[in-house]
Amino acid sequence: MQESVGAMSESIQAGMVQAVEVARTAALREAPNGLHYASFGDVTVSPDELERMVNSVPRTVAAAIADISWFFVPLAMAEGRAQPEGTVRALGHRERPEETMISPAYSTEIAEHAICHRNVDLEADREGIFISTRLLPDKFSLAFEFFINAAHGFVDSAGVPEKFSELVWRQAVADVRGETSSDAWESRNGAINPPAPAASASHDGQPAVHSGNRIDERAKTAYLEAAFSDAIAIYMLSLSMDMDYSELRERDYPLLAPQALAERLRHVNALFPPNPGYEFAIRYRRRG
Repeated sequence: MQESVGAMSESIQAGMVQAVEVARTAALREAPNGLHYASFGDVTVSPDELERMVNSVPRTVAAAIADISWFFVPLAMAEGRAQPEGTVRALGHRERPEETMISPAYSTEIAEHAICHRNVDLEADREGIFISTRLLPDKFSLAFEFFINAAHGFVDSAGVPEKFSELVWRQAVADVRGETSSDAWESRNGAINPPAPAASASHDGQPAVHSGNRIDERAKTAYLEAAFSDAIAIYMLSLSMDMDYSELRERDYPLLAPQALAERLRHVNALFPPNPGYEFAIRYRRRG
């Protein structure tokens, strides 16, 4: 078993490049909004498409994450580690491995161990985010992977505005249906605890909120941060392409009601006006 693990590891490592080496050698470009990015290897997005996507980030947001360099690569992964069962483990979404490796081309063997993105500490106090373009099935998915990482970086740096927090919490207390991600959905439910001994439930199974409920402040903070990150990412996605909100639907939670999302996006739009050449608009589709 150990020999098979070693053979797998060697075949995966062959032809791969250290992420820090990619960062040193790839030609960084600067988008008009000030973000720095590069592509490496056999990516499936054209230079023009890549620039339009990166430049969708409003200048105010871009300024707060200016110390991040973005690398669009075929596949990124951590060096595999042999497990007791003789398997190779790919590290989790937010784990920082000792070494991140980049494949300049796609292969099914490497794709099994790759992850959508890796965060790497670079020289001069800069961070590199390496996005695996070949793991993402289309331009919509690639763009959202980029935007959600950019949004999280912004919220980590700038926090959540009080007025947005008030808006989102008011929606939660009013039991507005659904949320914008599993993180937001779970932390929202965790923030609003039913009063002892039991609480009534709303029509979609979420605990109903009323004055007797206890609030978990830590979960509430996580919820507000997740909701703001999601709103920024969805807003930027809408700037970069015409999108149908239903495309964000997941099985694990109900999607936030469109009117509630529109309120959040209009608030984000007021905070971060689009860059020149981009437009924000919400269009409702009539049923039937």
